[in-house]
Amino acid sequence: MQQTWHDLLFAHWPVEPEALRPLVPAGLPLDTYEGKCWVGVVPFRMSGISPRGMPSIPGLSAFPELNVRTYVTLDGKPGVYFFSLDAANPLAVWAARTFFRLPYMHARMECVPMGDAVACRSARLQKPAAEFRAQYQPTGDPLGARAGSLEHWLTERYCLYTANGSRFYRGDIHHRPWPLQPAQADFKVNSMAAATGIVLPESSPHLLFARRLNVLIWPLQRCAARGIFSHSITHHA
Repeated sequence: MQQTWHDLLFAHWPVEPEALRPLVPAGLPLDTYEGKCWVGVVPFRMSGISPRGMPSIPGLSAFPELNVRTYVTLDGKPGVYFFSLDAANPLAVWAARTFFRLPYMHARMECVPMGDAVACRSARLQKPAAEFRAQYQPTGDPLGARAGSLEHWLTERYCLYTANGSRFYRGDIHHRPWPLQPAQADFKVNSMAAATGIVLPESSPHLLFARRLNVLIWPLQRCAARGIFSHSITHHA
């Protein structure tokens, strides 16, 4: 699949590994940075969604999305694990749940550009209920995410992981390095993580913005059978 991501906010909070371990399948080792897991709430818009080299599919080619995520590493390959993905297109929700085994939810959602800023709001239309309302924008020039930095660790991940019972699957993702910018955000409502059972700290989140990125996504491949892991992999700056 090919698609383009627009006006993306990375909002991340540090969370103790013990709080996330029951929420992530035991066979996926949690990834940590300086002893902490990180939970991301990530709103953005997608466009140009289609099988590579083919025209866009009417009704499926453009819509906003909002995901809640953390980070895992399997077989030495760091990736993303999604707790939920809310989208405004019911056909896309069905297709993603069916073909990518991802926990997509149907929501009433919009992400509206307002000059340099973006106003995003989402209300889930199924249980568990979840709502998000925020305005965010970049506050500086693009920055290069230095290898070993938190910014690099959070964003430069080129696969996603999902599970079906005891079976694990990896979907590879290809894109250029993120055009990250520092950001600010005004959160009016944010119950996205709480709907998954995650209590975010009251501290201010780590914020990054990306204006546009072209992405290629490969079909899921089953991972080799693994034993049960309970420990996290720790990374240091």
